[in-house]
Amino acid sequence: MSLLHLAIISPFLLAILVPIVYKLFKQIHTGWFVLPLPILLFSYFISYLSITSNQQSVTNSFSWIPSLGIDFTAKIDGLGLLFALLITGIGALVVLYSIYYLDKKKEKLNNFYVYLLLFMGAMLGVVLSDNLIVLYTFWELTSFSSFLLIGYWYHREKSRYGAQKSMIITVFGGLSMLGGIILLYLMTGTFSISEIIAQSDEIFSHSLFVPALLCILLGAFTKSAQFPFHIWLPDAMEAPTPVSAYLHSATMVKAGIYLIARMSPVFAEHSLWLWLIAGFGITTLFWGSFSAVKQTDLKAILAFSTVSQLGMIMSLLGIGAAALHFETVEDGYFTVATTAAVFHLINHATFKGSLFMVAGIVDHETGTRDIRKLGGLMNFMPITFTLAIIGTFAMAGLPPFNGFLSKEMFFTGMVRVLEMDIFNLDTWGFLFPVLAWVASVFTFIYSMIIVFKTFTGKFQPEQLEKKPHEAPIGMLISPIILASLVIIIGFFPNIISNTLISPAQAAIMPAEGYVYDTHISFWHGFTPELFMTLGVITLGILLFATLPKWKGVYGLFPEKLALNRFYDSGLSGIQQGAHGFTRWYMNGSIRNYLVYIFTFFIVILLSTLFIKNAFKFDASNVSAIKFSEIVLALVIAVASITILFVKSRLTSIILLGAVGYTVALFFVIFRAPDLALTQLVIETISVALFLLCFYHLPQIKDEERMPFKATNAVISIGVGLVVTLIAFSAHSNKLFDSISQYYIENTYEKAAGKNMVNVILVDFRGFDTMFEITVLAIAALGIFGMIKLRLGGGKKNENK
Repeated sequence: MSLLHLAIISPFLLAILVPIVYKLFKQIHTGWFVLPLPILLFSYFISYLSITSNQQSVTNSFSWIPSLGIDFTAKIDGLGLLFALLITGIGALVVLYSIYYLDKKKEKLNNFYVYLLLFMGAMLGVVLSDNLIVLYTFWELTSFSSFLLIGYWYHREKSRYGAQKSMIITVFGGLSMLGGIILLYLMTGTFSISEIIAQSDEIFSHSLFVPALLCILLGAFTKSAQFPFHIWLPDAMEAPTPVSAYLHSATMVKAGIYLIARMSPVFAEHSLWLWLIAGFGITTLFWGSFSAVKQTDLKAILAFSTVSQLGMIMSLLGIGAAALHFETVEDGYFTVATTAAVFHLINHATFKGSLFMVAGIVDHETGTRDIRKLGGLMNFMPITFTLAIIGTFAMAGLPPFNGFLSKEMFFTGMVRVLEMDIFNLDTWGFLFPVLAWVASVFTFIYSMIIVFKTFTGKFQPEQLEKKPHEAPIGMLISPIILASLVIIIGFFPNIISNTLISPAQAAIMPAEGYVYDTHISFWHGFTPELFMTLGVITLGILLFATLPKWKGVYGLFPEKLALNRFYDSGLSGIQQGAHGFTRWYMNGSIRNYLVYIFTFFIVILLSTLFIKNAFKFDASNVSAIKFSEIVLALVIAVASITILFVKSRLTSIILLGAVGYTVALFFVIFRAPDLALTQLVIETISVALFLLCFYHLPQIKDEERMPFKATNAVISIGVGLVVTLIAFSAHSNKLFDSISQYYIENTYEKAAGKNMVNVILVDFRGFDTMFEITVLAIAALGIFGMIKLRLGGGKKNENK
């Protein structure tokens, strides 16, 4: 195992120690013990910049499940390193923030930091795995750990609802992604992403290519909250603010974007890749920004803004895929969309992370996030107000902040769609710049709502649960660092252009022999993008100023058509249907359960037997049947059938014993004395126990007897027939040599035993026998415990 592998699993190792530390050092906030790890990991990953800046990569691998071709291959290239730095860098800031945000006396910090570390490790595994099965394993672990984080305050119904919703939607997408991974393996014979990319030209025309593409996209869309799967993200805001700042600004919601970027070299040649990613992305951008304006909760506004910004990045990746279809890809003309996607990915993490922390500070210091109750906080919280100005203006795309630069590049990418003449973009491509511009107007509006509705206007102390004041410095450090990055990147964008952006772009759009060289600047002249920005600002100010006059437009949308309504109704319908169906077949009748089991037994096995043409009867190697054996078989048959018609329990037990003793005679005839002795002992004990139990039961009355049912008779005969046919077929289809000869030759030599049956049970099948005994012991303990419990309950009732 390499140091890179250790870096990935280190959060899991620390998670094991957190409960111990929490118990031993209760006077110290557990976060202080967790904080050094993400800082060390961030420092470690920084050391790879010198390699990835040259658009090279590092790969370390060790075998995990070699029989299935699954290796734990960790790979760092420009794209993986970018995400690793975001995960660890933002993670360190979130841990520091949470130390001051979460009260060590009121919160179960051991749970919180275990969940957070599980998530951090899972995300590192996703972005640094070169094997798709390993990636999928970590992918589902992110869903599981985020479920725990969102539901951290499990005593709140909304937290439980949001956690369940995120789990259902993202795991559904994850299973679809697994289907796509399997299809890719069927086409390429490998799970290695690098090897699959190398075969991308060969699998393009494969019949499974499009199904694999659709399955992969479904997994990415659900994870990155693309329309219509975005509905889980706003409800996930019930998580503590540090969780929201981490999961929903820089990490989990970016996992789908990472998957799209990583798999672009495989699928980008197909038109569906461009249209689905760009189409759903631009739709998500518009709908998220439009929906954010009507929200009244600060975190709800930020949630929908995250949906919107994710749609923006997704649409850029979709449009950027078109660059692979042009010979001019090397002059950088059409690659601007991919550059903008990577750049905005970084920018969004900085300004959105700081804004989530600002929302948490407002909630922490005032007791509410409702903007209808807030206002006038600028005088009480000047530092927080400044941070809000920086974050919201960057999100709105205003200079001189980093969001302005990536938003201008976004407009450039959308405008250049009009110059593309592939995949019918020359016909429908005009929708992209139009929707991009309209969505940017709403982005400007909700950005202004966040800062001005919260910090300016009338102060309403009677609406607040707490007297507002500035947050402690410890809670301000993290958002200050992020806001500083917003300004620094805004003024000096090229400090990350060829260290982070170009290497990531090279991984998304590999071009052999070509070195990407990214240069970002503020001024490009009087371009269409500049006028689009001026239009956004002008119309945005006008609409924000007149917000009360036109906000009623949101009331025109019927509540019955809301996507959340469909989700709730669908989930409720599934639960009611499952409950009704379960009550129908789980009616408490053991006889009915046996009917279900044996019916399926007959249908499935009999149909398989004949569909696969597996039935065969060959009596050539069967020994002659003696008259005595026929007599014994008739005795067993007559005794078994007679049991069904006798009226006495005692007679039934005697007949059942006759069947068992006759079987023992068969073992004697077939020279199996051990089996015969075992059968005789078991049968004797069974008959004795039956007689002892049934002695205390009353005689069966005629009206209590079960009537004859043709259905039961048919099922009974059917089971017997199926078992007989399978036995004949198994005996007649000898695909392999019998294993009996192996036991004959090795019983004495390897096990030093002369009794073959005993040796098989104790030596060759020793573990099997041991586990059978263990199961019997557990069952006996369970029965004993139930009896004791019942007796105890009875005594309590008597005392009452």
